[in-house]
Amino acid sequence: MRLDGFGLLVNDMGTMIRFYKEVLGFEIKESEDATNVYLVKDGTLFLLYGRKDFEKMTSKKYEYVKGLNGHSEMALYVDTFAEVDAAFKNATANGATPVLEPTTEPWGQRTCYIADPEGNLIEIGSWNKPFESKDT
Repeated sequence: MRLDGFGLLVNDMGTMIRFYKEVLGFEIKESEDATNVYLVKDGTLFLLYGRKDFEKMTSKKYEYVKGLNGHSEMALYVDTFAEVDAAFKNATANGATPVLEPTTEPWGQRTCYIADPEGNLIEIGSWNKPFESKDT
């Protein structure tokens, strides 16, 4: 099997689409009124599923955490430490909830955390080198 993408079950599709598109730069593949929305970031498929639509499709009821949650975390990479700071400032100015302000960790990575409008955690980090060479 190959990883094709990942998704979130969302309550407010329009708000979440706008956040991921306008604040974080994801490309959208459908209209905001779709029940399943495909977004793409750097070649990775990112899906948003309407909670009620997913429950109807699977004939099951699910429990959802409200507010800031720690069920999962998405990591985004930028090439420089300065870009971490700028991305945090931009995201929080445009609706993201600040979770951890930019900080340089003892292991050398500069990182910060924000949350999307439904409380899902997003890390923005850098090793102060281009993505292609960050693991070398």
